[in-house]
Amino acid sequence: MRKLILVAVMLAAPLMASACNTIAGFGKDVGAVGDAVSDTAEKTK
Repeated sequence: MRKLILVAVMLAAPLMASACNTIAGFGKDVGAVGDAVSDTAEKTK
């Protein structure tokens, strides 16, 4: 199981890195996900 997770992380890392080329881009991506979660939580109240 550990090997499977390790392989999945190794395959996903380059894809994630190419999706946002800078640390600032990564921060924006994480912020957008947080905003989406917050919006969904507000809508379901």
